[in-house]
Amino acid sequence: MSKVLIIGAGGVANVVAKKCAQNSADYSELLIATRTKSKADKIASSITNIPVSTAKVDADDPKEVAAIIRDFKPKLVMNIALPYQDLSIMDACLETGVDYLDTANYEPKDVAHFEYSWQWAYQERFKKTGIMALLGSGFDPGQTNVYTAWLKKHHFDRMDTLDIVDCNNGDHGKAFATNFNPEINIREITQNGRYWQDGKWVETSPLEIKADIAYPEVQVRGSYVLFHEELESLVKNFPELKRARFWMTFGDNYIKHLTVLQNVGMTRIDPVKFNGVDIIPLEFLKALLPAPDSLGEGYSGLTCIGCQVVGEKDGKPKTAFVYNVCDHAKCFAETGGQAISYTTAVPAMLGGALMLRGTWKKAGVVNMEEMDPDPFMNEIGKWGLPWKLLEGDAAKLV
Repeated sequence: MSKVLIIGAGGVANVVAKKCAQNSADYSELLIATRTKSKADKIASSITNIPVSTAKVDADDPKEVAAIIRDFKPKLVMNIALPYQDLSIMDACLETGVDYLDTANYEPKDVAHFEYSWQWAYQERFKKTGIMALLGSGFDPGQTNVYTAWLKKHHFDRMDTLDIVDCNNGDHGKAFATNFNPEINIREITQNGRYWQDGKWVETSPLEIKADIAYPEVQVRGSYVLFHEELESLVKNFPELKRARFWMTFGDNYIKHLTVLQNVGMTRIDPVKFNGVDIIPLEFLKALLPAPDSLGEGYSGLTCIGCQVVGEKDGKPKTAFVYNVCDHAKCFAETGGQAISYTTAVPAMLGGALMLRGTWKKAGVVNMEEMDPDPFMNEIGKWGLPWKLLEGDAAKLV
């Protein structure tokens, strides 16, 4: 059993903490540290089976994070804060010699651009220190990376194409809301898309490519190609892939609201003068929108996230699709969080548990697909995200 520091207290961190408490064989004690301590206190008050303490921390300050690490002496730091803070928390882990885990790659606050280069640059320093940084241990990225590695290990001699599909067919009853941090969500969607084709990146306009995809156990939904960070590591670690794409569903109402907000400048991330004060329009919009962790109650419907691979096995063409379906209402009943938070949090808990046990142990900076997928796939269903495999014609979604 191990002490673990969780940084962050939003919707995902709430579920991470509760799932860690469920897994008391691996997690013996938690410290939840965040900028607003009252949010951490609320999470801690709902956990009674293991010790949980809270602290105030500015995660942008590596020295402050390092001081908390030295005081608490955790075996693992779980970064469930914002992508802006990945590097400062990694710096603190390097300074204190403690393993690191996150769920999303680094993104500078003043530029809507995200990629792994900043974190991969820490490779030699983490190796030299003898500690591990597990990047992107959420669902997408995270479980989708493991799905891809598992398909390659057990079902394909060669993978030609990969399509990651992400459907949220839920209804939260709000006119417009984002399922995770509005800043990160809107920045991601409004940027140009990218997909991998024949050894290079092909850039598209935002939401330019659309297809109707029949999601198993859910329904047919309009889905759009956008860039998602796991593509970057997957094409690096599986260079045989001729094409790799990421698809996500957006309803017409969501796109209409987003288009209007863009047209009037509310999605801008550069400062605008208002009554003599600089404000960031997107940060102001975030303050107006429903908080993602407030969406759980009354949220109905299903999510479906999975990986379709086309390739070859034993000299014959093959198509396979591995996926999970998650129910918003069931997630809320169990943890008080909606399915988007739940599907991100459960892989983070299990990824951390495999690190704590030493099952996944490798000095350096690693992405999920670099580790043996079998221990994860054998256990993830037990913690709430069971998976299914389709093969042949039934697996052909895209």
